[in-house]
Parts: sequence; C-alpha cells; structure tokens
Amino acid sequence: MLFSIGADHRGFSAKTELIKWLNSQHIEFNDFGATSEQPDDDYNDYAKLVAEAVLISPAPDHFGVLICGSGQGMAMQANRYPGVRAAVCYSPSVAAKARGHNSANIICIPADDHPDVPAIVQAFISATPLTDEKHQRRNQKLDEI
Repeated sequence: MLFSIGADHRGFSAKTELIKWLNSQHIEFNDFGATSEQPDDDYNDYAKLVAEAVLISPAPDHFGVLICGSGQGMAMQANRYPGVRAAVCYSPSVAAKARGHNSANIICIPADDHPDVPAIVQAFISATPLTDEKHQRRNQKLDEI
C-alpha cells in the first residue's frame, strides 16, 4: 500500500501527525508538502500533485490523503481529474464508507475540526473495497457524467 499525501499550511500539523503514524505502521508514502504552517501556499497545488500521483501510479493500492482547513477545497480540486474519487472524511466511519461504498481513492480531511487523522486513515485502509452491486451501479452513474 502506498499513500501520496499533501496538505496546505492549515493541514501541516495534522500531516505531520499522519506521517509519524504511517512510519510507525511501516506504510510507504510520498509527501508532497506543505513544509510549514506559513500561509504562503495554495491548497490547489497540493491537490493537483496528489491527484496526478494517484492517477499515474501502476499500483492498484495507491491512495491519496489531502488535508486542508475544511477538506472541501482539496476535494473540489482533486475531483476535477477524471478517475479521481476524492471524499471529505471527517470521521473513521465516513472514511470506511468512502472506500467501501464510493471507491474513493483520495480522502480529504478537515484539519480545522481537529480529527483523529490516523484513525480516519486506518478506517479507510481497513474498509472492504467496493464489491456490492448496488454501490457499483451508483458509481457507474457517477462516471457517466
């Protein structure tokens, strides 16, 4: 399993916490930034880097984690890429459903809400990938647009 992660300045602290956890779990990751809490960056740039990394990867278990203030901006930017399914995940149960029901390949976490980021990522990892026919049908409809 491989994660590409990115955060803007508002998500920097949460990203730092996530990196410590990923290292403790021996999970491979690419860190696309930010490198500080200085507000001299734009969330769009990190979302672009992570979305492109996930899309070009040959690994079927390459996922993305994006962290910004609300999670919304990152999700909106990442979802502009065909093939990306970015979901705002503010709790472990939402993260599990994002993977199991919606085939999310990028989760976007709202740092301003001070979520338990490792628990959200663990729930995403532990979720059973999409197999349910009902959800597959619904996801196909998303792709038709």
